[in-house]
Amino acid sequence: MNFTLARYACVLHFGVSIETASIRSNNKYLLLSSKNRKFTTTAIPICHLSGEEVLVVVGGGAAGVYGAIRAKTVAPKLNVVVIEKGKPLSKVKISGGGRCNVTNGHCVDNEILAEHYPRGYREFRGSFFNVHGPMDTMSWFSDRGVELKTEDDGRVFPISNSSSSIIDCLLSEAKQRGALPMEKNYRSFLNLLNVCKLSLSVAPSVFLQTGKVVTTTTATAGGKFLLKLEKRTVNLVECIEADYLLIASGSSKQGYSLATQLGHSIVNPVPSLFTFKIQDSQLTELSGVTFPKVIAKLKLENVGPLLVTHWGLSGPVVLRLSAWGARDLFSSDYKGVLTVDFIPDLHVEDMKSILSQHKHRFAKQKVLNSCPSEFSLVKRFWKYILDREDVCGDTLWASISNNSLISVAHLLKHCTFEVIGKGQFKDEFVTAGGVPLSEISLNTMESKIQSHLFFAGEVLNVDGVTGGFNFQNAWSGGYIAGTNIGKLANEATLKEGSI
Repeated sequence: MNFTLARYACVLHFGVSIETASIRSNNKYLLLSSKNRKFTTTAIPICHLSGEEVLVVVGGGAAGVYGAIRAKTVAPKLNVVVIEKGKPLSKVKISGGGRCNVTNGHCVDNEILAEHYPRGYREFRGSFFNVHGPMDTMSWFSDRGVELKTEDDGRVFPISNSSSSIIDCLLSEAKQRGALPMEKNYRSFLNLLNVCKLSLSVAPSVFLQTGKVVTTTTATAGGKFLLKLEKRTVNLVECIEADYLLIASGSSKQGYSLATQLGHSIVNPVPSLFTFKIQDSQLTELSGVTFPKVIAKLKLENVGPLLVTHWGLSGPVVLRLSAWGARDLFSSDYKGVLTVDFIPDLHVEDMKSILSQHKHRFAKQKVLNSCPSEFSLVKRFWKYILDREDVCGDTLWASISNNSLISVAHLLKHCTFEVIGKGQFKDEFVTAGGVPLSEISLNTMESKIQSHLFFAGEVLNVDGVTGGFNFQNAWSGGYIAGTNIGKLANEATLKEGSI
């Protein structure tokens, strides 16, 4: 069997009577279980290969896996271990309603692209996306057999309309870079470790461990990182020594804790990209109604499609407002007054004129049954507007006062809603906050505080609006970090070889 071992995988366990143990080849991690409640575990570097460099990636999401693949591509001899506490690429799986909004294909200019990041728009105007932008991401997946399509709004999805296409591509690429199955039999695994003691030459690998959390990390005097892993369900503790550390743990507290342990500060994380809960019992009857284009204002102003839900308001315009106003909304406990212009392409005076003409043309029709076509409003919403102005729908147009027409026009241009809280945008949770961009070098993604420490993805104080921008940040950051880690690993290998 072609098997890969590195010093971080070679661990002996003392002080415990192991009842059962198994190696799960499909998930590529070692799982030990014991009836003992407490025990200690000591990591012993059995297989210490000459010139061997180790990268530990904390987080098996888009940024972490992409970064691991890139690092392994640049430095084939590099050992890579990806540690994920849950299921790898879980956010990729649920994104875009299960379709995975890979990136956005309409933003080829960096200036325009950067404007879609409430946190990061200043910094991303530079060379960040020049290294690996949306077109590079699309090419990367296309070159590996994933056919993509760009929808009218710029969102890019796999033609299969399934996130599995993206996940399978990433895992397949990781496997090609050396991710190998472990021995299924625990005794065979121990035998293999014994063989390693005899200095058997083995090839480096990509190694994925799931269900574990990196709880602490320290920088050693030798310039390496010592990390402690815990798997609480079986009271398992491991230690790993790494030459390079890439933290790509998303909005998990785990990543923030590790960053602070290594000297970084954290911008307090708050929710971003959410919907608005509205205090309006009549609005619930409009659930499902969409408006292709409105102008909405809640401290900030934005334009785009609006969707009425059973709890309030959603759609791109609301999500953008939630992202750009994330911190202000957090400070106000997600309460405020949202103002919506439902007819943004018409001036209020033009609307008054249209209503007046409509009154004379359809004098004998009921108001509810005849809405000006220029407004392009569905009947349910037209009734909602009339009800808010206390206009009876059975009233004939001929009986409507001019003051009522003026009031209707103003309401359509300045319709207010009381926001009483936030909802969540499907299953996609995005945060504003994390490691400040000022503490890393964007051209390498390396920490300015700790050498050989890298960051990528949402663990940084970066977040994008809906439309594929958050994933693009993950792909770009992971690619840049992986590239530079790979270069450093190659340099270290050459240096050791010359000694």
